[in-house]
Order: sequence, then C-alpha cells, then structure tokens
Amino acid sequence: MILTVTLNTALDVTHRVPQLLPHASHRVTTVTERPGGKGLNVARVLAALGHEVTATGFAGGRTGETVRELLAEAGGVTDALLPCAGTTRRTLAVVDASSGDTTQFNEPGPLIGSAEWSRFLEHYEELVAGADAVALCGSLPPGVPVGAYATLVRAARAAGAPVLLDTSGEALRRGVAARPEMIKPNAAELAELTGSREPLRATRDARRRGAHAVVTSLGPDGLLAATAEGTWQAAPPRALAGNPTGAGDSAVAGLLSALTEGLDWPGRLTRAVALSAATVHAPTAGDFDPRTYEEVRGSVKVTAA
Repeated sequence: MILTVTLNTALDVTHRVPQLLPHASHRVTTVTERPGGKGLNVARVLAALGHEVTATGFAGGRTGETVRELLAEAGGVTDALLPCAGTTRRTLAVVDASSGDTTQFNEPGPLIGSAEWSRFLEHYEELVAGADAVALCGSLPPGVPVGAYATLVRAARAAGAPVLLDTSGEALRRGVAARPEMIKPNAAELAELTGSREPLRATRDARRRGAHAVVTSLGPDGLLAATAEGTWQAAPPRALAGNPTGAGDSAVAGLLSALTEGLDWPGRLTRAVALSAATVHAPTAGDFDPRTYEEVRGSVKVTAA
C-alpha cells in the first residue's frame, strides 16, 4: 500500500473560458470539480496505475464532505481523511481556451487545532506501519507546526517506509533535514532552498542537505535527478501544449510507483516524465491521458548529467 498525505486538501474547481481578459465578464463553457490538494492528485494517478493507495490528511465542512464524496465516486483510493472543525479550502483554475494558459486561485486552508494535529499524528503512525512508501505533499494549513513534515518523515523512516516529500519554503527546509528518500522541488522551490538558480548545482546542493535523492522539475524540459547512483536528466520528446496543473503531482506518482516496483533510476524518471506530459493533455489535475502516456513513455530521453 502507498500512503499519500495531503494536510491541506482542497476542492479543485476548473472553469474553462473562450478567452481570459482582465476587467471583463466571462461566459464559462465548462465547470469540473475534483478532490484536490497535491497528495490527492498523486493518489488518483497511483490508483489509475493499478496501485493500492490510501489517502489521509484533513477534510472539514461542506467542502470537505464534497471532496470525500467525489473521492468515493472516483474509486480506487481508500479514504483515510480525518475530519476537522474548519472548512476545507477551494482552488479555482481558469483555463483560457484560446491560449491554453491556466490562472490559479488558491484559498487558505482551515485552522487546525493542537488536539486535531495530535489526533492526526496517532492516525498517521497507524497507517504508516502498513505502508510500502509514503508521499508527503503540498502546503501546510494554518495551525500545523512548520516542522510537521520533518516529524512525518521521521515516523515513516522508523516504520521502514521510504518517503517522497513535495512541498516548499520552510516546511521543505526542515523536512529535508529529516532525510527523506526523495524530494521533488520545482526550479523556484529549489532556488529558495539552496540560494542557487543553476539547476544542476542546486540539485546537488539540496541532496547534501539531507535528501537521499533530489528530483527537480524543469517544466517542459523534464526532470533533473541527483542520486547516490548517479545524476540524470530526463526530457520528453517535445513540448506539449495544454493545462500543466497537476503535472508535478503525476511525476510524484510516477517516481513513487516505480520505486515500489523496483525500477532503476532511468526507469523511474522515464515513467515520471511520461505521466507528467500526459497530464498536460488531461482536462484536470489528478488525471492523465493514457494514449499520450504510452506515446511519450517510449520516447523519453534519459542522459547522464
């Protein structure tokens, strides 16, 4: 079982408009709602790949109920979310059909009380005892300690489960020090962590800070990985137009699923890049286009860096 943790779950709402213009009214052509937050996106991709997956975190209020209902309707993911007194946030993505660009609006999460956090820690330790791997993903809601991910990494390591950490800012800085198996920052998050904007130098520097492996997302240029076995860059055969929301989450699912299946690093990176590219061709985060995935997977170029 792969366990995904989304402390700041969300209801992802996507509006598609013919063209997004400032200071104008817009007629929305389609509206979709999905259970969201980075870890839930990862969980849905893992389930689509055929993995047994359990999702935990917090869900509260009517929005949280909707998230859980949609998660159940989608199937494939075991719901282990804990209720909280606050209301789960919403995110709004507006897709401009004329350009393919996406504009994102993210609400703040609910305030998590100290008793709720303590209850989650007990719940997490029970779940992680049966996990083959763990994904810790996304931002921290208000009230959760900034060192929360470091605590969760250490608990998973004590249980013998490898951890992939995908977050940013101080939560990432503290989480790296707890020595997760992998981190997956994007270029901006990596620069904030290391102070360097040169991707290869920054990726290697981040690994020296504690992570066993660092896989940096380079957007349309693919992934750059620094590991104990070597350093590689993996790139798709071409840039794909579409909605990039959730592409990084699909890469996390690819890396973690390939790890549990025993693939080598070039194989892990190939899967992650192909899933990320296939998500650009999907209408919403947490989904990927199977045809694009199969097409790109056979054409990913992995080279030593």
